[in-house]
Amino acid sequence: MPTSPSLAPSPASVPRAVRDRRADLVVVLAALALAVWVTSGLWRDPNGRAITVNSSDQALFEWLLAFGGHALTHGENPLFTYLINVPDGVNLAVNTSITVYAVVFAPLTYLIGPPATFLVILTLNLAATALAWYWLLSRQFGLGGLAAGVGGLFIGFSPGMVSHANAHLNWTAGWLVPLLIWRVFALRRPEHRLRDGVILGVLVAVAFSIAAEGLFFTALALGVFVAVWALHPATRDEARAVLPGFLGGLAVTAVTAGVLLAYPLWLHFAGPQRFHGTGFDAVIHSEDVAAYGAFPSRSLAGEAGLGTQLAPNPTEENSFFGYPLLVLTVASFVLLWRRAAPGRRATLWALGVVAVTFAVLSFGPVAKVEGRRVDLPLPFDLLGHLPVVNAALPARLALVVAPVIGVLLAYAVDQLRAHPPRRRPARLAWGAGFAAALLPLLPMPLLTVEREPIPKFITSGTWTEYVSPGGVLTPLPLTLDVYPDGQRWQAYALAHQQGEFTIPAGFFLGPGGPDGRGQIGPPRRLLSDLMDQAGRTGLVPIITAGTVAVVREDVRHWRIETLVLADEVHGAKWPVDEDAIRRTATVLFGEPQRVEDVWVWRVPQS
Repeated sequence: MPTSPSLAPSPASVPRAVRDRRADLVVVLAALALAVWVTSGLWRDPNGRAITVNSSDQALFEWLLAFGGHALTHGENPLFTYLINVPDGVNLAVNTSITVYAVVFAPLTYLIGPPATFLVILTLNLAATALAWYWLLSRQFGLGGLAAGVGGLFIGFSPGMVSHANAHLNWTAGWLVPLLIWRVFALRRPEHRLRDGVILGVLVAVAFSIAAEGLFFTALALGVFVAVWALHPATRDEARAVLPGFLGGLAVTAVTAGVLLAYPLWLHFAGPQRFHGTGFDAVIHSEDVAAYGAFPSRSLAGEAGLGTQLAPNPTEENSFFGYPLLVLTVASFVLLWRRAAPGRRATLWALGVVAVTFAVLSFGPVAKVEGRRVDLPLPFDLLGHLPVVNAALPARLALVVAPVIGVLLAYAVDQLRAHPPRRRPARLAWGAGFAAALLPLLPMPLLTVEREPIPKFITSGTWTEYVSPGGVLTPLPLTLDVYPDGQRWQAYALAHQQGEFTIPAGFFLGPGGPDGRGQIGPPRRLLSDLMDQAGRTGLVPIITAGTVAVVREDVRHWRIETLVLADEVHGAKWPVDEDAIRRTATVLFGEPQRVEDVWVWRVPQS
């Protein structure tokens, strides 16, 4: 396998002067400043504000951090829990459990709380992704500080990364990718095969814990890159020479990762509450062809009114590079190709194949152009039915294209600095091209909103007087992705070591979807539907004696002891009418008790 992407000399031949410490400092400060800038809306009040377009995912990750720390300190299983979705529980191995983050940051979670810890991790993810790519390009591939800085900062704050900064702690952990690339290339050294294989195996296990889907995409991209590079006539002999050692190192990696991930993988594919695929429509969650030339909403161009609505939701603007950047990328490829030796052309060819392959796959099973479906079958229509692939959202495959663009831009800058065009107009044209392509993509802060506070009934610990230890307490409406309060309350109680209460339903992926596929939350029951209807419409549903009987069966199924309605309910997608919910619950359960700042209904236990 290649000692590096063959676009630069090996690190050993790079003079130390190239590793300019001043450049390091500038890039570090720039990465941190951009990360804080993007998340600045949350820094105004970490415990009181939420990401406007995805407060539900934010609440989920806050809960995962609190639960992971609780599981660590109480000796509980971090990958399966009965604290939510009673009585069935939730298989966190098939969810985004971010176990490594939960364990590593557990002391911080206990110290400052889950929301603030979530914000710290999100900010560090963005900065670390840019810095990890900068380190790979400068230290491993030997590029100068400016070139590596351009590449690293672009990748770390590319449109897809900023889009997923809307609460996705898994996808913003892009710092894992350059580390995986580094350790994969290290396997070429036969003298360190065992050590390098073990290190990569441990890194694979960590990546699986934090972002399993991202690990899968990275493995696919590296597989395509290595295969294309190895089959190129200019590099075929080199690939054949290092292949035995490389495969040996991969075998060590597989054994190491297999041992570390044996239980998580069993839970994932054979454990309780498992499912295959997801409940998401691959056609809806695919990339629009026109999205590659569009500008993202949270960018300078988007603020100027040039954004579009081509993504399925604001967290999935996975391409959105803009036409100027696409033109600059092609020009950079041509520049590098014209001056490249055969070995470097093999690498360029491999990078190009990776970008085109993943771009086409991101279009999903059916092509869409500006929202209109085109009757043209695409490769994902066949691949999307394969195991593991059927759990991936095709639109996210576009995230692989951004690092390829960043690498090409970095090498183009390095080439232009080493061999600048002789004519001044050409130099000005390149400068203008970079400015026109990158300035419109300058990220803007995430949109945030004030979030309804956690009731004093929870923060004061009064809830412990209304539910037995480990008993079932449910907020109204019942906890779902659109009503995340139950997991927010539970996260607060766990992080502040008040004790445990369990809740019905919840925001998670579990079985119950069509054809054995997954879905968000548990199968719906009448009590949950009635509260949802009242909260959304502001009207009390028609309730008969039969309705009351079914609701009582729901209460017995969930073993509910106490129902709680806060004065202010957080609705992740729409406003909630608390008064309609109170009137509906009163019809079902009788008059409530006012306790501090909530309404409480006690359920007699038979």
